Amino acid sequence: MKKITIAIDGFSSTGKSTLAKQLAKKLHYIYVDTGAMYRAVTLFAMRAGFVENSKIDKIPLIDSLDAIDLKFVFNADLGFAEMFLNGKNVEKEIRTMPVSKNVSQVAELELVRKKLVGMQQIMGADKGMVMDGRDIGTVVFPDAELKIFMTASPEKRAVRRYKELLDRGEDVKYADILENVQKRDYIDSNRAISPLKKADDAIEFDNSDLGLEDQFQRIYEHALRIINK
Repeated sequence: MKKITIAIDGFSSTGKSTLAKQLAKKLHYIYVDTGAMYRAVTLFAMRAGFVENSKIDKIPLIDSLDAIDLKFVFNADLGFAEMFLNGKNVEKEIRTMPVSKNVSQVAELELVRKKLVGMQQIMGADKGMVMDGRDIGTVVFPDAELKIFMTASPEKRAVRRYKELLDRGEDVKYADILENVQKRDYIDSNRAISPLKKADDAIEFDNSDLGLEDQFQRIYEHALRIINK
C-alpha cells in the first residue's frame, strides 16, 4: 500500500491532535504534533526569562535557538510520542495555560518558524506521516496528498479546552479560556509569516456539533480513497 502525507491544519482546540493520533494509529503512520514543538520553544523562552507580562523578548530567544534541542520520544504505554526539550520530557508542562497564553507570539517569529519547519520537512520526507499544526498544508507540505482544515466555534472550543484543563487539575476560568482562544485565533490568522489559513485543496471540517467517531470515520474514508487510487 502506498504511503501518503496527511496534513491537518486548523484553529486551536479543534481536536487536530486527537484526529491525527487516530489516523496515524489506524494507518500505522508516524504522528507529529507541530504545536508541541512551538510550545516547547515557548517553554524554553519562559524558563530562560525571555517572557515577561506576556511580552516576548525576541532577540535573546532568537540568539538561543541553537541551544534548543527538540525530540519526539515514543511512549508505548500512551501509544504516541511525547515532546522532549533538551533531553527532558516536557509533555505535561507545554500543555498548561501559561504556555498557551504565549505560544502564538513565539510561533509568529520568522526564525523560529524557519527552524521548526525545516525539522518538520525532514521528519516527513519519507511520507507515511500525519502532521498537524497551522501551516502544514500551506507551507510545510503544500504537496500533501490529503489536507484537512478543522474549525469550530470559539465557544465550543473554549468549553473543550476548559474541561481538558480542569481534568488535569488546573485552576482556570472559562472566560479566560475563551479570551485566550479568541486571541490566539487573531494572532495565528493575522501574522505576517505563515498565517493560519485553509489551503485551496483542503477539506474543511466544522466539528462544532460533530462527534469524534463520526469525524474520524469520514476523514479515514477520505484517506483510504486517496491511498487506494
